[in-house]
Amino acid sequence: MNLRLRSLALLATLSLAMPALAAPNEPIAKPVKTVVQSVRYSKDDLALKQLANEAQGRFLLGDEWDKGTDAQRKEFTRLFNSLFSKIAFPKVRENFKNLASITYEDPAIEGEKAQVKSTVVIEHPLKKQEMKLQYSVVKEQGTWKVLDVSVLGDSMLTGIRDDQIRPIMAQGGWDNLLKLMRAKEAEINGK
Repeated sequence: MNLRLRSLALLATLSLAMPALAAPNEPIAKPVKTVVQSVRYSKDDLALKQLANEAQGRFLLGDEWDKGTDAQRKEFTRLFNSLFSKIAFPKVRENFKNLASITYEDPAIEGEKAQVKSTVVIEHPLKKQEMKLQYSVVKEQGTWKVLDVSVLGDSMLTGIRDDQIRPIMAQGGWDNLLKLMRAKEAEINGK
């Protein structure tokens, strides 16, 4: 085989092998990509299945998470997912109307936790916008799930915890939190 053909054969072999080389990180990046695409195309239930509910609850409620009953934790998770999908997802979809591209970096893995960075390019009619996002991913019950997303270094969950959850918990604990979450869900649902 001449040198040119060998070079082409080597390139073809390498290009076929590249996906196999990247495959070990795919289980970590997959939930992030699934959330993004699911929200983009209004498949909110699929997006919610990719979230690390237990880890989110522990992060948002801190020590109070373990003080809640199983029923309270279950209701919190249901209400949080419902409110999050009805408040945050429509805003994300609005941004994605002018989506040009999303690129993902290889995950940075530390045991049962990982960080997945992405760059989102929005081609808005008035200006091009590039957003750097970082997703926190954790292993929950043997499966990688999305815990949090940071935009411009600001953690979504930290904002929710500090601005909303902590003040509500300080005013009345679990009962107050769940009561207010139920009321907000009813308001959004028009009941």
